[in-house]
Amino acid sequence: MKKSWLLLLGIVLATLLAGCMAGGSDDEGKKSDSSANGAEDSDLEEKVVVYSPHGTDILTEFQQQFEEKYGIKMEFLDMGSQEILDRVRSEKNNVQADIWWGAPQVNFNQAADEGLLAEYKPSYADTLDELYHDENWLWSGTSITPQVIMYNTKEISDEEAPKDWEDLLDPKWEDEIIIRYPLASGGMRTIFSAIIYDTYKDTEDPQAGYDWLKKLDANTKEYSANPEIMYNQVAKGVGNISVWNMPDTVQLAEEKGYPFGYHIPESGTPVITEGIAMIKDAPHPKAAEAFYEFVNTPEAAKLLAEEYYRIPTRDDIDELPDWIKETEIIPMDMDWGLVEEKQDEWMEYWDNNIKNTDKDKSDDN
Repeated sequence: MKKSWLLLLGIVLATLLAGCMAGGSDDEGKKSDSSANGAEDSDLEEKVVVYSPHGTDILTEFQQQFEEKYGIKMEFLDMGSQEILDRVRSEKNNVQADIWWGAPQVNFNQAADEGLLAEYKPSYADTLDELYHDENWLWSGTSITPQVIMYNTKEISDEEAPKDWEDLLDPKWEDEIIIRYPLASGGMRTIFSAIIYDTYKDTEDPQAGYDWLKKLDANTKEYSANPEIMYNQVAKGVGNISVWNMPDTVQLAEEKGYPFGYHIPESGTPVITEGIAMIKDAPHPKAAEAFYEFVNTPEAAKLLAEEYYRIPTRDDIDELPDWIKETEIIPMDMDWGLVEEKQDEWMEYWDNNIKNTDKDKSDDN
């Protein structure tokens, strides 16, 4: 009789144990959902570290959404794209970040050439034109960013505002121009390099471009340490003109009420492909893949277009805002490979021989 009770008890315990193993908890069931790159959520590391120039508004929103979806921590560092490249270089032997999200393709190409990026072909690869990704998938494009001439609409009328690059050199704009310190900004480095390249492509001599930047320096009131300072200086009328990217200009005007208008230069403008990349030897590679996919879903691309004024590179995004559909952009004809090759040389010359150091506010904060 005793043996019968023991046998029955064993059967009951075995049944209960099997049920627990088969069913699991609801939380465990949710954790087993596959991420976009095919990895189980349970395979992800405990966090992902992102370097980005996108600003705290975008980064905080995507941090909240990513952490809610995956249940892992997203840490980010917000700084200029050139600063990110320099930091990734310095950390090559002690990698700290997993993802670099946001920079012109020139910066990513430099990083790729230096062996700083890891190959990753995303699940949405077939939605990207070949212009919008590295041939070996060391980076891929997330948005395109036309550069514009921005002005304070309270102080300057649309008719009077500069409409092309040459207009910025008019003596009437002396001390009216505020520029984000170019050496720390991938976007500004691209604008300055495009100005030099415009004549270099025919002469193979940068001097005409240097002369142009010298005239621009004469009209420049200051080189601001970061974008926020530049925005505030233009909004307050300390200087009423800048050169910057169109999406940020539109967003600041519509969402934050800044008195900003803009003109897309009539002769053409550099159109930057903003991208994303996996950093080589990333400490959290699976979490990095999940984040890479997460910020480039159609839903994310549409959110970035509608709320943050980013023009997506994916060709499968429907119902984009009217300002994107109606914008007429004349892209500058750019040899990006040559710009990448020459940019550091050109910018070093500008820094050492053209820039008025009294206007340099990059070390003030």
